[in-house]
Parts: sequence; C-alpha cells; structure tokens
Amino acid sequence: MLLLHLCSDKGIHYLNIYCMKKFLLFGFLISFMLSCSPEDDSTLNFYSVTLPIESVDMPAEFVLGNTYEIRMTYLRPSGCHLFNDFYYVNEDGIRTIAIINTVFYDQDCEIFENEEVEVYFDFQVNGFDPYVFRFWQGEDDNGNDIYYLVEVPVVE
Repeated sequence: MLLLHLCSDKGIHYLNIYCMKKFLLFGFLISFMLSCSPEDDSTLNFYSVTLPIESVDMPAEFVLGNTYEIRMTYLRPSGCHLFNDFYYVNEDGIRTIAIINTVFYDQDCEIFENEEVEVYFDFQVNGFDPYVFRFWQGEDDNGNDIYYLVEVPVVE
C-alpha cells in the first residue's frame, strides 16, 4: 500500500519512470535489511594474527633499478595457520614489515613445535638513499614491539 501511495500522486507519463525507481529502491532496501543479520556470525570461522619474523635473508646492498626477493621465515604454530599477507608500512623512509596469518579456529588442526615457513616479497629499488627495514619479531615482557633493523645502501 505504501508503494502505491508513493506512486499515485504523479501523472500517467511520469508514473512509469518515477514509480519504477521507487519500486527498485524499496525492493533493494528490503532485501538489504533482510539479508543482513547482526546475530548471524556462523560463517566467520577465522581471524587474522600477526606472527613474529624469525629470520631475514636480504642482500647487503641494492643496485638502483633492480628488484630483489626479501625472504623471511616464521614459525607456523598449527595447521590452522595459513600465510595471508605482509603488513608493510613505509613511514618517513622506514619500512615496517610483519607477517599476517589467517587462523581457522573451527578446525581440528595439528599443533606444530617448530615448523618454519619461508615467505618473500619482491622489492624494487627506486632511489639512491639507503633503505631502512624494521622486521617485527614480537613483543618483549612489557608488551613493547621488538624489531630487527636492517639498513641497505644503494650502489650504482
């Protein structure tokens, strides 16, 4: 009834276009409200976690214009942990890097003691200034972040 009222006050020519737009908008809003339920979180069976970097393998110097693989290893705690991405932020010329895993918690996963996983990203050298990297290695007893710092000079 509400939709008919919204469309009934317009002329016949205007009615088709205007009314159709209102019907589509109203239908979209109803379907959006019915499809989203804040109580329905049954499909979320994973979360992300940042894991400490155990070791880093990178060159002692960069050559301008070249691309390098920056390799890192981390300890995978269980079969539920899968590599997802790198946390990579370049702030004031300092590149902070950490490893992000997706953890599936509704699974029956094997717990690992010391399973090392190697991952890498490609890094392209675009400037002559030395590159500074901070690789996240976890937290100390006080909750402060610990970083492995590497400065790599650029040569021609």
